Amino acid sequence: MREKNYNLELVRMISFIFVIAIHVTNYYCRAWGKIPQEEYVFSLAVNVVSRMSVPCFLMISGALLLGRDEPVKKHLHRTLHFLTALIVWDAVYYLWNTYYMRSEFDLKEILYVPAEAHLWYLYAMVPIYLAMPFLQILCRNMNIRMERVFMVITSGAVLFTWLLRFMGAKPYYDLPIIGDKVYVWYMFAGYYLMKYRRKFRIRQRTLALICVLSMAVTFGVTWGATSVMDKHCDTQLAYSTPFAILAACAFFLFMIRLGDGRLQFSERTRKIIDVFCGCSFGIYLIHPIYLDNYKKHLAAADVSAWIIVPLLTAALVVVSFLSVWLLRRVKIGRKIT
Repeated sequence: MREKNYNLELVRMISFIFVIAIHVTNYYCRAWGKIPQEEYVFSLAVNVVSRMSVPCFLMISGALLLGRDEPVKKHLHRTLHFLTALIVWDAVYYLWNTYYMRSEFDLKEILYVPAEAHLWYLYAMVPIYLAMPFLQILCRNMNIRMERVFMVITSGAVLFTWLLRFMGAKPYYDLPIIGDKVYVWYMFAGYYLMKYRRKFRIRQRTLALICVLSMAVTFGVTWGATSVMDKHCDTQLAYSTPFAILAACAFFLFMIRLGDGRLQFSERTRKIIDVFCGCSFGIYLIHPIYLDNYKKHLAAADVSAWIIVPLLTAALVVVSFLSVWLLRRVKIGRKIT
């Protein structure tokens, strides 16, 4: 069994908190025109910073899984776990939204439209995990030169795809190895950055600067477009935009190089991190139930974003963690979280 890397676990812990912050601030960002300008700016700033979370989750998976030699049984078990969670939580949110939130959902679309928006992540990960054994073989059999060429070609394809979409078009045919989304690319990036983290000739200060400047550009462009269009414009908040990619990769590399790539914590701290990270997937799945309940009773304009964004994010982390921790006390709870 491999020794746990707490640099990656720390990134995971930060990321699941950031995911919740995205969903909280989305509520305020989408209330443009109904809330004071400074509240929108604050919510957008938190949202932009938090956008590193999903790319980091993908890069963690790539760093941990790509290049490994695992039996087919383990791949099937991992895929079945995600598929089981997807089916169960789609059912939960279908019932929740239909009978409690009173929102309409066409059940015939369930194969390609999640019952709750955040479940898109599972829709993306199930096919990726199905292909994982072949992606692992690919990574295991590439030498350094081939890996560099591979990253250049796939990165170019991601940039080209984004550029075409920015101009309102799309490529006639996607690069088969990464498809039309950026998610598989992030997994390869995580694998590559983790494997060669000590070989990159770039200082930690420079990485931090790249991350901050990239987020600043995303913030400025989004705020500017929103002001011009007079409605919240989230186009540049997508994970496939160049500055979102730069920010996430710089942050990820910065974090995995801390402590020379092997952060050391006390036994007590490691146990706390282990417990929280062990519940991170379940927290991701369950927190919209509590957030939806809040949104059902309070509009964004009812309470200041300066108060609610930090307090509600913290409250959702705590309540979701406790719920998942209790769920995982029983076997079926562990299977769906």
